[in-house]
Amino acid sequence: MRTWRMPGRDRLAMLAALAAPLALAAILVPWRGSFPNTDAALVLILLVVAVAANGYRLAGYVAALSAAVWFDFFLTRPYERFAILRRADIETTVLLLLIGVAVTELAVWARHQHAVASRRAGYLDGISAAAQAAVQGGSPSDLIDQVSRQLTGLLSLRSCRFQYGVAGIGQPARLQHDGTVTRGRQARDADTDTDTAGLPRGDTELLVESGGILRGRFLMTPAPGAQPSHEQRLLAIAFADQVGAALVSSHPVDQ
Repeated sequence: MRTWRMPGRDRLAMLAALAAPLALAAILVPWRGSFPNTDAALVLILLVVAVAANGYRLAGYVAALSAAVWFDFFLTRPYERFAILRRADIETTVLLLLIGVAVTELAVWARHQHAVASRRAGYLDGISAAAQAAVQGGSPSDLIDQVSRQLTGLLSLRSCRFQYGVAGIGQPARLQHDGTVTRGRQARDADTDTDTAGLPRGDTELLVESGGILRGRFLMTPAPGAQPSHEQRLLAIAFADQVGAALVSSHPVDQ
């Protein structure tokens, strides 16, 4: 049975979201009569921004809610009560909460975009390494091993093995060159069919061809819960093309 555990970075963000607004609001109490509470709200918003910058949505929401609650309790009249009498204070509290939520969403989006960019950079590095290996005329078996490792990480596979000069043996599903997955003559939606976790249970073959000639196939078994995206499946095909180019260079008489 798998148990969910919060990463350490997110645990720290949650702790800050709960404790930091309370601590800051309490620190401002001695001066609450000497400056407009809207200034205190701005300081609390900065704190929410700092927590939300982690990109963990729940922590950002909790920080925004905590900031609004303790702003009400410590910095609006009547003090030390969860009550607000003035309309301006109500508006400031609501804005504090809404701005905190908005900032959190922006931070989550930015973190996601950074992760996507980093992942794509890794894909490009992998393809570049495979292309260089093919161009340099190294051993095809070394390139096949390298690509097998790339495919395993890219598609979240449990196993990946290469077989020379075969296709369709055992009638496995097939990853087509447009990124779709077929079994026999039937295509399936690998993006939305969650029952089969992106790739079908069992083996899926990825053919390696060059010049219209079959060179072999990668036989891939997905790990439980794996669901590679369409982009990742297209990159897998690009890796297979690199192997095809290397094999035709090493065995030109097969053409």
